[in-house]
Amino acid sequence: MFYTDNKLQYPVRVDTPDPLFARALQQAIGGVEGEIRVAMQYFFQACGARGNPKFRDLLMNTAAEELGHIEMLATAVAMNLEGAPLSMKEDMAAGDRAVAAIMGGMNLKNLLSSGLSAMPVDSDGVPFDMSHIYASGNIAADMTANVAAESTGRTLAVRLYNMTDDSGMKDMLSYLIARDTMHQNQWLAALEELGGMTGAFPIPNSFPQAQEKTDFSYAYLGFQADGSAPVPGRWAEGTSIDGKGTFTTGKLHPSDQKPDLGLAKPNSGAQAEQIAG
Repeated sequence: MFYTDNKLQYPVRVDTPDPLFARALQQAIGGVEGEIRVAMQYFFQACGARGNPKFRDLLMNTAAEELGHIEMLATAVAMNLEGAPLSMKEDMAAGDRAVAAIMGGMNLKNLLSSGLSAMPVDSDGVPFDMSHIYASGNIAADMTANVAAESTGRTLAVRLYNMTDDSGMKDMLSYLIARDTMHQNQWLAALEELGGMTGAFPIPNSFPQAQEKTDFSYAYLGFQADGSAPVPGRWAEGTSIDGKGTFTTGKLHPSDQKPDLGLAKPNSGAQAEQIAG
């Protein structure tokens, strides 16, 4: 079950309402880097977490926290939109038709569809469609995806922080940035408990590496048209990061096989020439 006490997780204050910043904040709600994404990602990862129940507990607790972040940001959007009453729109339309067309950068959906409130959309008004929810059933893979999710989320929060001079918004975003810092670290700590780089990787670690084409397991391959070797880096020499191999560098030579799918099947909708050959 989920519970609420009708209180915000962290105080939200807007000193000077800014409809354009409200639009920017929508990205942190319904963008691919936003709070809806991570809340649903951690929730579905938790629902499918098998093994030690502490990982499910970690994921579900964080999912609940992210729901609170959505509430904070939605409140911030509504408070910023308080500076954009209908009379303001009428004044814009009367003064400059071009400005009226963009409403000073405000997303019209926040006016027309939600009555100056937040919506589950990004900064362009595109609804979040759940296509960026990663819940694989493999805890290590999910934790790795979560580090990336928190990294892009923190990057977005930092950009929003630098976009505004409003001290209230900076205070809220500073809190969210701090939580992103913690979440990055907690997912990395979970990976460490799963064996770290040497134990958890390659993911899934349950597949016997002896069954891989081991000549290619740690080879950095070049695909330059002129046949030159790729520029080397840490990923091209020395012990592999998982400690189970040695990086090499090489050029991949094409096989002798050419794709040939054969004839099309009768009644498949293909041309007669494709069927008869």
